[in-house]
Amino acid sequence: MPKNIFTRGRSISLNRKHKIVAAGVGTLGAAAVALTAVPASGQTTTSEAAPTAKVAYSTKQIQDVHAGVTGQLAGASQKVAAIEAKQEAAAKKETAAKKAAAKKAAAKREAKQSASRSAERTEVKKSYPNNLDGWIREARAIMKKHGIPGSYEGIHRNIMRESSGNPMAINDWDINAINGIPSKGLLQVIPPTFEAYHVPGTSKNIYDPVANIVAACNYAADKYGTMDNVDSAY
Repeated sequence: MPKNIFTRGRSISLNRKHKIVAAGVGTLGAAAVALTAVPASGQTTTSEAAPTAKVAYSTKQIQDVHAGVTGQLAGASQKVAAIEAKQEAAAKKETAAKKAAAKKAAAKREAKQSASRSAERTEVKKSYPNNLDGWIREARAIMKKHGIPGSYEGIHRNIMRESSGNPMAINDWDINAINGIPSKGLLQVIPPTFEAYHVPGTSKNIYDPVANIVAACNYAADKYGTMDNVDSAY
């Protein structure tokens, strides 16, 4: 029996043929809706398996990358540490070498100074006669150590002219005496000259024969080259 449907207030009777057509249209609509859910590639995949597999693969890949980067950083750190250790070892070696060289140089200086002190003690212990000959010889030994020139003959000659060998001689009549600074000692040295040319290690007493000879020869070396070049008042 045909069914009636209403369209805009009118009833339409559907026979069997109409029903079949309507069913077909409904089926096609459903199929169209189903096709719109299929991806453009035309392939269907299960909604559960695909995402799970994709996520699992992606996580492993990230872990591998992270492990690789960590390994590279660790390797680089080891290389840097090795270089720093090598540089530190080289610096320590250089410092040790410098210290050893400084210690060796200090020991060498100490040995030289000790030898010099020993020589000085020996020189001091050496005795000279307490006369003109002994004074000149002792003075020349000191002069040699300080690089002051002057021969025995040159010193003796000037002493005999200036003071006749008297260590306490004093000139109280020349211009120096008039000026208040008379010449004194074996080689007749005025006090300012004696103080200016005094040689360390000798007496500071202008009448001391050895100190007087050494200071006078030091002055003559500065002004005339050597006491040997002096043949008159100087």
